[in-house]
Amino acid sequence: MMKRWNETSRGARAAALICASRRMAVSAIVVATVANAAYGADRAMPEPSGAPTEWADTTVTLGEVGVTAIKATAAIDRLPVASTVVGEREVERLNITTIKGMSEVAPNFYIPDYGSRMTSSVYIRGIGARIDQPVVGLNVDNVPYLNKDNFDFDLSDIERIELLRGPQSTLYGRNTMGGLINIYTLSPMKVQGVRAMLEYGSRNSVRAGVSYYGRVNRRLGMAVSGNFSHTDGFYRNLHTGEKCDKENQGSARWKTVWLPSELVSVENTASFQIVRQGGYPYESLETRRIDYNDTCFYRRSSFTDGLTVQWKPSERVALSSITSVQYVTDNMTLDQDFLPQDYFTLTQRRHEWALTQDFVAKGTAGEHYSWLAGLFGFHRHTSMWAPVTFKSTGIRELITSNIPLQSEWHGDSFVLHSDFSAPVDGGAIYHQGSWRQGRWTFTLGLRLDVEHTALTYNSRCRTGLTVHVPMGPMGVRPVSRDVDIDEHGHMSKTYVEFLPKVAATYSFGSRGESNVYASIARGYKSGGYNTQMFSDILQQTMMAQLGRGNGELDVDDVTSYRPEQSWNYEAGAHLSLLGGALSVDGALFLIQCRDQQLTVFPEGSQTGRRMTNAGRTRIYGAELSAHWRTPLDGLSISASYGHTDACFRSYRSGDEDFRGKQIPYAPKNTLFAAADYRIGVDGKMLNDVILNVNCRGTGDIMWDDQNTVKQPFYALMGASITFEAAKYSLSLWGENLTGTQYDTFYFVSIENSFVQRGKPCRLGATLRLKF
Repeated sequence: MMKRWNETSRGARAAALICASRRMAVSAIVVATVANAAYGADRAMPEPSGAPTEWADTTVTLGEVGVTAIKATAAIDRLPVASTVVGEREVERLNITTIKGMSEVAPNFYIPDYGSRMTSSVYIRGIGARIDQPVVGLNVDNVPYLNKDNFDFDLSDIERIELLRGPQSTLYGRNTMGGLINIYTLSPMKVQGVRAMLEYGSRNSVRAGVSYYGRVNRRLGMAVSGNFSHTDGFYRNLHTGEKCDKENQGSARWKTVWLPSELVSVENTASFQIVRQGGYPYESLETRRIDYNDTCFYRRSSFTDGLTVQWKPSERVALSSITSVQYVTDNMTLDQDFLPQDYFTLTQRRHEWALTQDFVAKGTAGEHYSWLAGLFGFHRHTSMWAPVTFKSTGIRELITSNIPLQSEWHGDSFVLHSDFSAPVDGGAIYHQGSWRQGRWTFTLGLRLDVEHTALTYNSRCRTGLTVHVPMGPMGVRPVSRDVDIDEHGHMSKTYVEFLPKVAATYSFGSRGESNVYASIARGYKSGGYNTQMFSDILQQTMMAQLGRGNGELDVDDVTSYRPEQSWNYEAGAHLSLLGGALSVDGALFLIQCRDQQLTVFPEGSQTGRRMTNAGRTRIYGAELSAHWRTPLDGLSISASYGHTDACFRSYRSGDEDFRGKQIPYAPKNTLFAAADYRIGVDGKMLNDVILNVNCRGTGDIMWDDQNTVKQPFYALMGASITFEAAKYSLSLWGENLTGTQYDTFYFVSIENSFVQRGKPCRLGATLRLKF
């Protein structure tokens, strides 16, 4: 289990030994920072005995060390936010292979495992997003990932994962109103040699990886790594007799760390990922079968390159620049009705480029004031092609059945074409300062965020039908009716947001190791356009041309949605007890949201998903976490629990009033507990044996606005036994050992209900080698 990093005079002496001079001690800070995956340009300086901490937070620490991030003036356990940190060893022990593995480990944090890797629905403290804009930001080695569809990738050689809960909008801006995930990879300045990993599990699931970390010289280090994973899948499509969720995934990473001078560090991380997945294991609630006839798959290729430059011109000032370029191309093709009949299929192909630039400056002024300021800008451009192909059953059941006369369609199928170009540009200026007076610390942060989003669309369809019109005694006359739609349009919106944060912290204990805090922060999630509704718009326009329906829909009204805004009120405590052996963290929070964004399913025979704004919502809850290094040598216990009550205050849909109903898809409770017991062996071939047992719990989850369908609370048991030596470790593990049956997703398509079942019991073995 992880020990908190406390900067001490011993750390200063170690730096002096490395550098052999006062100037080189500054360089040692840079070296240590880069070696810890660019956590920051400096670390928190030691506090004198009895002095209060600079900033404080609520933290559950599950790994080895914690150091300062670039956008912080102290280590993470001195920031006024609730956070959970998982280190390298805990990532391995809990078998966390994607960020979905962090679900429930942090209280009130939930990522359901369903759909494809494009699906990265994150829920924190009752707020979340299934499509479009996320509620949580993701940074990998300080680089922000702008598209949540690219969040789900295999983790390899991870030094630590930080999860900050509550609005982080003041420092990180758009789409961090729920929190922030920071992932840091291992640095070649800290780790050298070859690492290899091989894993085999249930359903012929294989993971393998190899990496090399080395120093060219004392100022230049490089790391290269490659990883591959495969699974045959867990669910069978009864229509084809084949597994529908098979997958192959591969990735490569090249990381370079360069120290051109004593005061400058340069780090560049380039990564490439490729995903090839089968279909979606959606089961009909009526038949309890996965049974659909058309091809389903998801394919993604992505490239990210991030450059971080840090310069420390003096003891009191640190400057950083974070630059990134990101590219994603993917293809989602699916049987949109998920039935054995020929209704319709959807293909969504996309190319996306993104550029980001963040300039950060931080420092201290005198003995009491610390500050951080920055400029941020980004550009993202998405090109998308999304044709919907209507087939024979769909034509008959959804179109010609609504025409009272006998009719014949021209052909067995037709295509609704939709092409999109969606550029988004944004910029921000921000500042956050902290004033320390005695044991009190007061924090004030301000951010001005500007974003411009646009959508250019082209929707078209050419088809027709023949209607047999009665002519009295003369019989029936065939009348041909053509459909010719070719619509172009452009829409754009500009959003300006002011994002303040205030916090007060009181530290106590002989060394200020415990604290209580209160904070008020504003968060927001950007608005935009829901392109998935264009097929329904085209269908409605087509029916209007055929003389059926209520006319064409207003494109801007149907597709656009407003930003979601929130105020977060929080009080928390971080207590260090029993000489540091027991840490207990708690937080109470109240969130008031305006225009909360919800994904809803259109009524009737429509098939799209529409983003709408749900008036006002009220969320309150509590979090409690503990980590105990017990008196029994080698035994440590961690536990966390989160409770959230999230309901609508004002939200109407048609004739229904949902006031007082629970917000769907966000769990009411999350639970995590784990115990580790290390047995020292100290043999030639074996050093330690580590036993781990853990439990994750989630629920209740409401599946609809009416709260008529839900997933009750469920718990998943896991365990592992690990044999460790200096050069290898072997873990035998199991997940969902009790075979608990539960659902991870629910949705409605053309008035049919579907769910995805959670994964069954899984067993496996993981071998790790170090040379």
